[in-house]
Order: sequence, then structure tokens, then C-alpha cells
Amino acid sequence: MLPRMSATKDVSRRDFIRASGVAAAASLAAPSILKGASATADPVRLGHIGLGTRGGNLVRYTGQIDACRVVAVCDVYKPHLRKGTILSNNPEVRAYDRYHDLLDNPEVEAVVIATPDHWHEQMLLDALAAGKDVYCEKGWTVSVTAAKRMRAAVRQAGAVMQLGHQGRQLPSADVARQMLLDGAIGDITLVNVGRFFNGPPDRPPWRWYGGYDNYDRPDPAQVIRELDWEGWLGSAPSIDFNERHFWHWRCYWPYGTGQGGDLLSHEMDFVQSVLRHGIPDTCVTSGHNAFWHDDREVPDTWTSAYVFEEPNCTVTFEGCMNSQRKQTPEFIGRDGRMIFSDIGQDASMFEIYADEPAHEIARRPQPQPTYFFAPTREQQRPSHMEDFLECVRTRETPRCNEDQAFIEAVTLLMSVESYHQKRQVRWNPEDEEIVPAAAAPLQGS
Repeated sequence: MLPRMSATKDVSRRDFIRASGVAAAASLAAPSILKGASATADPVRLGHIGLGTRGGNLVRYTGQIDACRVVAVCDVYKPHLRKGTILSNNPEVRAYDRYHDLLDNPEVEAVVIATPDHWHEQMLLDALAAGKDVYCEKGWTVSVTAAKRMRAAVRQAGAVMQLGHQGRQLPSADVARQMLLDGAIGDITLVNVGRFFNGPPDRPPWRWYGGYDNYDRPDPAQVIRELDWEGWLGSAPSIDFNERHFWHWRCYWPYGTGQGGDLLSHEMDFVQSVLRHGIPDTCVTSGHNAFWHDDREVPDTWTSAYVFEEPNCTVTFEGCMNSQRKQTPEFIGRDGRMIFSDIGQDASMFEIYADEPAHEIARRPQPQPTYFFAPTREQQRPSHMEDFLECVRTRETPRCNEDQAFIEAVTLLMSVESYHQKRQVRWNPEDEEIVPAAAAPLQGS
């Protein structure tokens, strides 16, 4: 729970919450207009590595903003490379099928890495060795050992590194944090987050083809002719070309961390941006393929419970690929609930509801919030990518730097480790290891 400040007796709780919200929101108004000038005046020369589903969206965005110029693109699959060349919005862009060649280009100042997760560590290390700043997609990596190496390398290089959790661009998190510190809903002991999906049988989750809404299957014979399969596999186990592994890599353990790195990481990073509790003490996870009975290895149903022992707070994540319901971030305190408008990366607004008995709430047709926050134009911030580009120029610390990325990686990997070990796991901060819950020394022992 966060430290709380009590309202004075002559101020109603509703007025106290409203005043806290006004003060918290006002504190964001001034700084939001200060950033963005230097990168726009001197656009960052950017290289993109990985141009598939998420990578294609990112180069589409960077190709349209003034803060950067896309000077190089790279992918091992020729149609993706052609797509990236077009979306770069630069007729002089250089196209590569080997990322080392892109890194050797002295014109490239910073890179965007949007490849399958098993590639993130090596590409980040190589980019830093080449003197580049790095924007890396989430989840940051697939092991704690890799996360340690990545964090150390960023620090040693003095580089700017941003992890791709775009929820960090939302002013709502900072307003919410300040209100919670002011005691708007009392001591927080439970937070609920989740991700849900439900689609027709011919549109399973993670089974798209190079775009989130593209379910048209390309001819496998043509795909293999235009793909460097060994270059795509990298450090993953060597197997013959498998189109399902190539297109749907999130469904298979050699290339990523399933719901942990793709969905849970978004939600837990948003919780981190509000509460800032750091790495959880323990985690227990259950996973099961309950609905999509194809050859996927990664569970379609995923539940995790994290405990932060010192602040006495539990955070739950529910992942279900058989439902259209939406579990937006919900912070539960002794005096009320703070409920956000959307999933973590889009949670731009929130409402606060007073804690009341269920029978009293049932008497009213619609419960009324005691406070509602929606950002004004003055409170809007530069995007997550613009924040990275600005920091490349100013050498300031970006919103989701290597320390925040390390927290993200350990948090999601605790979930994955608990699933594989079929038991509760604990974070050992002294050795920086995920261990069975009974094996780690307790804090202060």
C-alpha cells in the first residue's frame, strides 16, 4: 500500500478526492509542453530492425513524424523489407537483410528493435557495441541472465534505451499515483488487471500473418523462397522451416514468453508506473490451453498472483482467450476503488468510486463516481517514441529505461518460471535470481 494522507474532518471525502485530483492534474500541465523541440530541429537518424506485425506499425509511425528520419530498415523476410522501405517515407532509405550491416552504417544513430523476443538481447548488445541508442520492443528478453547482461551493457555504454511500453506516455498514471499518495482511496491492498480475447475459429489469437488483422495465409512455398530461415531462427533450436513458428512465434516457447511477455508485461508495467513498487516478492501462476486446441505450446489461459510484501499489496493478472470482457486496471483501497478506462497501454482515463456496501449500491440504478479524470490538451505528452527520440538528443533518461526494463523482465519471467516449475517462486534480490519460494532468504533475515 502507498503512504496515505488523511483528509481533515471539516472537508468531505468527495471534496478531498476532487481537490487531490485537481492538484495532481495541475502538476502535469506545465512540463508537458517543454519537450519535443530539439529532436524536431535535428531529426534523429533511425534504423529499424524487424518490420513484421509490430515492427511494421512502428516504422509507419516514425516515417510520419518530424523528430526522426528513417534512414535504414532491415528484415530477413523480403516482403516485410519491401513494406518497411515504403513505410519509411524516405526514397533514399537503405534496405538490409542482415542487421549487422545496418549497424555498420554510420548514418544510423539509433535503432528500433521489433523482432521476436529471443533476438532482443543479441541485437541490443550489438547495437550498443556499434554506438547506437536503442528502442526495444517488450518483453525485454527471455531470461534473467540476459536481462542482467543487457542492463549492464546499457549502463556501460552510457546509451539511451527505451522499452516499448507505450502506456508510459499517458498522464493518467502520474495523476493517479499522486492521488493515491494523497490517500484518495485509502490503503491499497489489491490490484486487478487482465487481458481477454475472443474471435471466430478462423481468427485465433496470435495466428495472424504479418499484421494484427491479417488472416490471409501466404503460400508457404513462396514464403520460404523469400525468407532467410536460419537468419530468423538465430539462437533458437535449429529446425526445418515451419510456417506456423515463423508467423505465429508467440505460440511457441523457443521464441518468446507467451502471455507473460506479450500481455501481462503491458499490464504489470502500467501498475509499476502508478505504484512504483518495483519487483514483486513472490508470484504463483497457473496456465492451461483451455480453448484453442491447435499445436500451440503457450497456454491460452493464464492467471498470475503477485505479492509485494512490504507494501502489503497483491496484484492479479487474468489472461483468457475465450472471452470478450475487459479487465481494466482496478486499484482497490479501504475507502474506494480507482478504475481505469482501458487496458494498460490505453488507460488514459479513470474514475474513483467510494467503498460502499453492495446492498446500498444495488439501490441506485447506476453507481456514480466521486472523481473522474480525462487529460486536457495541455496535459498531453509527447508519444513514447518521441520521448525516446528527444532523449537521444538531450541525453536525458527516457520513461522506460534499462532499470524499468529490468523490473519488467523479472516480473514477467517470475510468471513464466512459476508456470514451468508448477510452484510459487520468489525474487532473491541479493543474488538477483528467481528461486523456488522456500529457497530465498526473507528480507531482513
